[in-house]
Amino acid sequence: MDRTLAREIAMTLLYAGTVGGEDTVLDALEQSEQEDLLDEKGRIFAEELYRGTIENREEIDKTIAEFSIDWSIDRIAKVDLSILRLATYEILYCDDIPAGASINEAVELGKKFGGEKSAKFINGVLGAIAKSKG
Repeated sequence: MDRTLAREIAMTLLYAGTVGGEDTVLDALEQSEQEDLLDEKGRIFAEELYRGTIENREEIDKTIAEFSIDWSIDRIAKVDLSILRLATYEILYCDDIPAGASINEAVELGKKFGGEKSAKFINGVLGAIAKSKG
C-alpha cells in the first residue's frame, strides 16, 4: 500500500470540497486519474482519511485556528488548509500513525502543491499541534 499516494488523493478530495466539489468520495476516486495506482488497502486508507477529516472537521478547524498564530482559517490558502486538515486529523485521531510521519508527509504535500512558504507554515502549525498533544 502506498500511504503517500493515499494521503495525496485524500488531500485532493478535501481540496475539491473546499472549492465547491459535490461528488462523493467514491465518485471523486473513480474519476481520479490516480485511482488505478492504489491497491485496495490504499483506497481504503484514502477513504478513511477523507471521511475522518470531514466527520471531525469542526474540531480539526478549531485546533488549526488555535495553533496558526495570526492566521484565521479564512486566510489560509485552500490547498494548505486541506493539507493541515488531513494531517491534523491523523495527529488527533490516528494513534497508529506517528505524528512525525504525518507532519513529514504534510510538509511534502505542501512542497508539491502549495506556495513557496507552504511547507514551512504547515510544519510550524503541525509541530505545535503535535507538541500540545504530548
